[in-house]
Amino acid sequence: MPMTAEEIKAKANTIFRKVFNDNTIEVHDELTAKDVERWNSMTHLTMIATVEEEFGIKFKLKELIGMKNVGELLRLIETKTSN
Repeated sequence: MPMTAEEIKAKANTIFRKVFNDNTIEVHDELTAKDVERWNSMTHLTMIATVEEEFGIKFKLKELIGMKNVGELLRLIETKTSN
């Protein structure tokens, strides 16, 4: 049974808090790297790798390049986990 959008968001929130070492992060659709103090190129790669591992999915490079915010990431996770 596919995860709900809320379950995906909650799991992503846990991942973000762990990767960025910040328990105050609240994942929302408009969240971007500019909003997270420790979000840089290295933590971005760690976050993507952790999301792939935790959700059992793989992103294509073109999907990652086109992403503008966390909302797009959450929708992509939802699409990939429902297949």
